[in-house]
Amino acid sequence: MASQVHLPYFDQILALLKDQNQEAIAAFGRHVHWGYWEDPKRADGTLPDFANATEQLSRKVCDAGNITDGLKILDCGCGFGGTIASLNERFSNLELVGVNIDERQLERARSQVQPLNQNAISFVCADACNLPFEDNSFDVVLAVECIFHFPSRETFFQEAHRVLKPGGHLAICDFVPLKISLPLMQFLDKFLQSSVQKTYGLVQSNFSLSTYQTLAQTTGFIPRITEDITRNTLPTYPLVRQLCRQNGAAETAKITAGAELVSKLGITRYLILSFEAIDPY
Repeated sequence: MASQVHLPYFDQILALLKDQNQEAIAAFGRHVHWGYWEDPKRADGTLPDFANATEQLSRKVCDAGNITDGLKILDCGCGFGGTIASLNERFSNLELVGVNIDERQLERARSQVQPLNQNAISFVCADACNLPFEDNSFDVVLAVECIFHFPSRETFFQEAHRVLKPGGHLAICDFVPLKISLPLMQFLDKFLQSSVQKTYGLVQSNFSLSTYQTLAQTTGFIPRITEDITRNTLPTYPLVRQLCRQNGAAETAKITAGAELVSKLGITRYLILSFEAIDPY
């Protein structure tokens, strides 16, 4: 079993869920990530609207992975199993495997997600950078808004390529700084790192799009989709800040406000990226 890593914001969410906090259940009981609005101007700031938007973001990433019926899919950093649940409802004859390094999250996932449509579901406590699966065993690997928590994007890409069949797809979403803004981000990180780690845990936000493209080339992937959905995610920030303040997480609200500013200024972009694994032989 992987050594446990507890992220502070998940500690807060899990405590609220244990206390049956209805707002936390509505906002984060299924998905724990940003939302996607096709038309951000129509976001109404309600929890049901946000929950629908988080479902839409999960679907966008899955669609970038070229998912169809009958595939074997690995969701890394699966959280409470929201993406697995979504796929379970939308497709049939899938073999779905969720991986997370925090057994507490997996316990909730197992209790919330039951197989439908002739699908098979399992949840495994493991490190996404050290996957306990055989080579060439999956058709799709997903990482929905979590790769910045992994110890190494390079190691994760290597592991994803190893477990993917040739022609399989890796689909992720990430907060990606503009290359020109990397020095600024590194400068800010010196002052904010402690606060970020106390609220969101390990966050590595220094990977530009060109770095991703180079990483893909060196680990056996071909880039297939690059979609900038920054504007579609912006309604997330005020709602998350409000929930943080209401539940006594003022520091998390401040860090979230900072993330909102760099997104609005275009310093950091929210991207959906997909890659196709090529046969190394």
